[in-house]
Amino acid sequence: MLLEKKKRYLQIAFNADLWQAQQLLPSIPYDPRIFIEAGTPFIKREGTAGIRLISSTWPGVVVADLKVTDGAAGEVKIAREAGASAMTCMGSAPIETINLFIRTCKQHKAISMIDMLGVVEPHRVLLKLKQPPDVVVLHKGRDEESTRGKVIQYKHVNKIRSKYDVLISAAGGVDLKEARSAIFNGANIVVANIVSPEDPWTGIRSNEDVAKISQQFLATIA
Repeated sequence: MLLEKKKRYLQIAFNADLWQAQQLLPSIPYDPRIFIEAGTPFIKREGTAGIRLISSTWPGVVVADLKVTDGAAGEVKIAREAGASAMTCMGSAPIETINLFIRTCKQHKAISMIDMLGVVEPHRVLLKLKQPPDVVVLHKGRDEESTRGKVIQYKHVNKIRSKYDVLISAAGGVDLKEARSAIFNGANIVVANIVSPEDPWTGIRSNEDVAKISQQFLATIA
């Protein structure tokens, strides 16, 4: 599966449960620039049934945010069989795991995404790999959102781009303003979380017009 380097993509992440996905996902108009993510909490709660629900509803790219740290081959196969067309592995995982993850994704024609959450120098991880992934995710974690001054580390974009032909994804506390900043700083993909009204995190509120806001995001990052 090929991603176009000149296009900008919106990744909408579902982190709650099947009910929320069933209620909101059908309202989002299909656009090939929109990826739908089965978030880590969603997968832990709903398992492969959750991935299957999303993949049966959404005809485009479906991301399984596995955050693989070991057992890469098995986890990639499980997610792929459930309908995911892209998946994530942690940049902090052993190099053997990341290499196996990327290789297995290629074997199964899936998009490999390496999540650099907590990684101080992402380019040093890439330097050790046998082949680069499809996507490098610069990620400010959910637990980091409440820390004043914590930002998505766009400073790494040029270092990565100067040596590797990869797409850059920006994740963590992304709203329309942050999406503009991400694109300005060279990101290809912005990840926006669906969040509940009572959640302290930034994202698209589940009680808002998700379809309308998704179109606003696409216009912002075009």
